[in-house]
Amino acid sequence: MTNFTLHTKETAPAESGPLFDNSLQNFGMIPNLHAVMGESPQHLEAYQKLHELFQQTSLSVVEQNVVWLTINVEHNCHYCVPAHTAIAHMQKVDGTTIEALRTASPLADEKLETLRQFTLKAVRQRGQVADNDVDAFLDAGYTRRQVLDVILGVAQKVMSNYVNHLADTPVDAPFQKFDWTPTAVAAE
Repeated sequence: MTNFTLHTKETAPAESGPLFDNSLQNFGMIPNLHAVMGESPQHLEAYQKLHELFQQTSLSVVEQNVVWLTINVEHNCHYCVPAHTAIAHMQKVDGTTIEALRTASPLADEKLETLRQFTLKAVRQRGQVADNDVDAFLDAGYTRRQVLDVILGVAQKVMSNYVNHLADTPVDAPFQKFDWTPTAVAAE
């Protein structure tokens, strides 16, 4: 595994300094993911901006967490599953929903399950989702705008999940209680 530095404001390129300030303001710390991304200020800035934009989408807070955790589990991201589990709890997502997402299990809420399935198809099929799957998503009450909102979430999570795979990013102490190990999941 390639060694990546967990940067501080003192060790990162100067352009990462203000981005680390954003992390401190938003999280009260510089998450290890951001510390790794700080090697490339452009990467960290893009990730932070995508995160901000995804939170402004037409998806509810619960729906955003469904998208995030679905992608993180599908990508077997050892870092983002615990981190987003903590975020989901902070954002008052139901514990049963969080646990189902962590185990790649169907969600009890039919509309959220449709969102989970659509997200999986977008990831697994690299955006080549069949018309009938898009229609099922729309028939569940989602919109074409939300199709694009899901794709924005995919873009954000690809950036973080792939970095965590390459860097083997250590899970931050506040997220360690939500440690996660991938389980074998049959293709749905």
